[in-house]
Amino acid sequence: MWGGRKLSCSGNRFLGVVISRYRGTQTESTRLITSAVYSENQFSWTPQTKPWVFSEYRIMWFKSYRMTFACLNRIKIYRYPWTRLYSTSRTTVDSSEVKTFLALAHRWWDEQGIYAPLHSMNDLRVPFIRDNLLKTVADHQPGKPLSRMKILDVGCGGGLLTEPLGRLGASVTGIDPVDENINTAQHHKSFDPILDKRIEYRACSLEEIVEETTEAFDAVVASEVVEHVIDLETFIQCCCQVLKPGGSLFITTINKTQLSYALGIVFAEQIAGIVPKGTHTWEKFVSPEKLESILESNGLSVQSMAGMLYNPFSGYWHWSENTSLNYAAHAVKSGVQDHPVPDEFVFKGETEELRGQDSTNAGAQEELKK
Repeated sequence: MWGGRKLSCSGNRFLGVVISRYRGTQTESTRLITSAVYSENQFSWTPQTKPWVFSEYRIMWFKSYRMTFACLNRIKIYRYPWTRLYSTSRTTVDSSEVKTFLALAHRWWDEQGIYAPLHSMNDLRVPFIRDNLLKTVADHQPGKPLSRMKILDVGCGGGLLTEPLGRLGASVTGIDPVDENINTAQHHKSFDPILDKRIEYRACSLEEIVEETTEAFDAVVASEVVEHVIDLETFIQCCCQVLKPGGSLFITTINKTQLSYALGIVFAEQIAGIVPKGTHTWEKFVSPEKLESILESNGLSVQSMAGMLYNPFSGYWHWSENTSLNYAAHAVKSGVQDHPVPDEFVFKGETEELRGQDSTNAGAQEELKK
């Protein structure tokens, strides 16, 4: 009866959710969900029929005298958790970046080569991930503190970060769009039977993982990745979709500053040759402020952010309060029920009913005083 029909209402009107339940000849009931998507000057309402989504996700609820629904503080688009927004035809993978890393796929495990800074970065990023994840568990096994944790390592390359996380007991899925990178990672982990059981590598994009599953991982790691994608907002949205409620997203990347251009590109690539020329594009760098804004708009609360500095002479990294070059961020996905409900989403009729009842109650209290 509602199949595929769209209703539109222009102007600044309230955003609501209408739930309709009907009975038919079927053995089980079906709930009809009407969702509203915000555009700049209008709302578009699209009815969708989903069986038993109310009891499964519990994202809608009734309060006395009004109906409310969960939403984000900064709404750009409202969507339900089961909605598959992205397909493999829309990707955040940059084909030119793939060509760059394809030529370097055989050099991942050369600790004195071009990836030496990433090997050294493990001294910071592995404890950063481990310690923040341990805050979310009541107890852990000695020697395997991350056991029972499912982690997705996005842009895993040759497995430089994937393997240390696996050694900590986590079940890790490493994904990378470059087949040769995955071949290198597979070959290296095959030397350790324990890692061979804990780690799974796949040559695919993040969007393909979203197509297959949602809310499946306790943590998502994107280390030195976001500065290589072509659509950062879509990338973060996909990370959020595959995270369980309360799950952690870990990002390390490069700030977009004049200093990062001078040291990260001119010096590191063109003068010192620390990384190959063309590895980075300054326009893709992202500031901590912009990254935090994108994270929060997708229901991720930033827990910590710290600067990282690399000494090219010693080959070591250390933490810093200065985030003008490299930095690390940890954000946690909120449960849908934790989102505040703005006042403008209370239905107008219900608001008037509340006011009427408030005035009635006030009159009754005056009578009691007399």
